[in-house]
Amino acid sequence: MILLVFGINHAYSQVENVPEGRQEGSMNGYLMIGINKVPETYDAGFSTYVAAWPLVKDYPGNSFQTGLLGTWMHPSYNGITKPDRKLYNDIEGGLGWWRDTRFATETPKFIMGGVALNFSAWANGPGAGKGRNWDKPNGKYGVAQLSPWVLWPPDGLNLKQGTNGELFGYGYLPLPLIKAKSTTAGKDVSTGNHSWTLFLNTENFKGPVAFFTPYFFSKPSVEEPELAGMFLDTRPAKPNKPIQMETQHIPSVQYTAPNGDIYARVAPTSFPSDAKGESMLMHQVTAYKKSALWDAVELWLDQDGPVASGTINTKGSVVHTFKGTAGSSWKIYPLNTPKDKRWPIDWKSIATPVALDATTFGYKWDEKLVKRMETKNGPLMALPEYYKLEKKANGKPHWVALHAQDVPSESGLDTLDFASTDAPSEPYLTPEETISSWKTPGPVAGPFKTKIGDGSTVTYYWYRFVDQPALLNADLTTAEREELQKRVVKLHREWTKEKAYLPAPKVGALANIDPALIVTPPAGMEAGYVPIVTKQGLEE
Repeated sequence: MILLVFGINHAYSQVENVPEGRQEGSMNGYLMIGINKVPETYDAGFSTYVAAWPLVKDYPGNSFQTGLLGTWMHPSYNGITKPDRKLYNDIEGGLGWWRDTRFATETPKFIMGGVALNFSAWANGPGAGKGRNWDKPNGKYGVAQLSPWVLWPPDGLNLKQGTNGELFGYGYLPLPLIKAKSTTAGKDVSTGNHSWTLFLNTENFKGPVAFFTPYFFSKPSVEEPELAGMFLDTRPAKPNKPIQMETQHIPSVQYTAPNGDIYARVAPTSFPSDAKGESMLMHQVTAYKKSALWDAVELWLDQDGPVASGTINTKGSVVHTFKGTAGSSWKIYPLNTPKDKRWPIDWKSIATPVALDATTFGYKWDEKLVKRMETKNGPLMALPEYYKLEKKANGKPHWVALHAQDVPSESGLDTLDFASTDAPSEPYLTPEETISSWKTPGPVAGPFKTKIGDGSTVTYYWYRFVDQPALLNADLTTAEREELQKRVVKLHREWTKEKAYLPAPKVGALANIDPALIVTPPAGMEAGYVPIVTKQGLEE
């Protein structure tokens, strides 16, 4: 899981019952997974299956930020001359928890996480992106809703509560939905025809959900025309991507004994467990050529060819294999500690990375330190909570895991309560002005409400597909929007939610998205209309 917060933020939640003289702190860093490369020609997106589970026993508050395993998909510049400057743009996101999550539970959520040039904007899903100020959208119009069957809350796509180790299948492939343009925002600047589309494969929903509008990526080139053609609206994707788990903050507390020994406790943290006590975390990372999906869809939509089923042609794909290796940069330290004084955890003594099979990565655990724990939703492997700072043979400090009984009772670390006491969150609201793109031309049905698994209630309306706010802010003419409407009507009629799209996993059980997010279009709106969430908040 990749997170749209950059650098370790030292904000933290209040840990309950911290004894005087103890220091609140953080555990954070990366787990970096070894994966074998595939040929550079597989540059038309990816898919994967990622385990979803409750990383922490109790949600510790909105300072908690971490992802589960995920990746970054950057553009490929093979075959062209790239400007000698920073051109960061990608699709990251994934499963996890974020500091701006308002309705969090122990169950992770999913965000899309597209990044425009050097973080000038980012888009996390329909109606969700950088910041909360609609006067400065900063990417909140960057994703268009495609599915007529799934609601996308601005707080992130909910998984079914209690998900524990099941595989969440997702991927991004480009679709030729919006045609390439020679002018952008009235300027002589091109925008490409790559609508990078999120596909899901879960137990209760399969198929495309939403896509990044090409304009989301190309917009910065309006002010810098020399950058046209450098972003994901035009460029293919690098097939060889890093696989990592990025943890920004899990709360910890540190104690220094009178003799100078230093101890720490971290919030109870776990990994999923199978019958053997092993943790399967990622499966079937796949890279695609355009022959896997694009070519058939382009023939169908652009040339009125045969209907494209939407099922990915695996002859245009290749599956990465895992090396069975991984590194860790997880560290524990008090808040505001200089970087050169943040000491690592002796992760190798706790976990052994392993390729459970050629295309499946996981961990085996030291049974003396990691204990299998039964929960109402199934077993978990509970990581050590207590650590002592000791020196390696080379004299550098590192944290070594201990049992609770090995920590001095006077430390008070055993009395800590990491569970959140945050106040109820403010609702997400969208613009109410009648002249806004939310109201003009506006929805055709609604409002409707549904209470979802995180306890919040979402309010949504049905919009004609091209009248949704994201597409009214996607630099499309009326004629371009009407052409897009015709294309999506075709998709809605043929690409239904029970069909297969992504290649099925070879192992494991599929996760479910929150059943409350699955909806049925009103009569007469089965094709060419989508549900758009306009509010999310707590209601009685």
